[in-house]
Amino acid sequence: MSLQATDPVPAVYRPLWLAMALNFVWINVSEVFRYFVFVMPMMREAFPSVPDVAPMSVPVFLVWGLWDALLVAVVTFLIWVVLMRFGTGLRVALAAATVVWAAIFEIFWLAAFNMNMATVQVMAVALPLAWVELAVAALIVRWSLRRGE
Repeated sequence: MSLQATDPVPAVYRPLWLAMALNFVWINVSEVFRYFVFVMPMMREAFPSVPDVAPMSVPVFLVWGLWDALLVAVVTFLIWVVLMRFGTGLRVALAAATVVWAAIFEIFWLAAFNMNMATVQVMAVALPLAWVELAVAALIVRWSLRRGE
């Protein structure tokens, strides 16, 4: 009986973990940029009578950290699955990004708008920027998969 070291990360999953790491950086930078530069000021302007709208505090940052971690995992994994199943073409990557974007961001912003907690102006800025975020995330997954071939 021979003792062999087993690879803790099978080769097929290395592109996924690389994409997760790169998307963790990309999505966090994108989320922070979009929020601080556009969404927070626009929400404060749109809802001046709402006390503490778009607050900045430790609990908010903790929830935001959880949101970003979940977002990175879901976005990267779902796009990876689509690219593994349908190929790593550019159109497939952008279609996957668009579907995941609609499932996460469109639903979120439409629900917020429906509850009178968002404006058309905020959505007109936040949604396209979120799509760009996911398109880049999809391109990162695509690059990771193609690099591993």
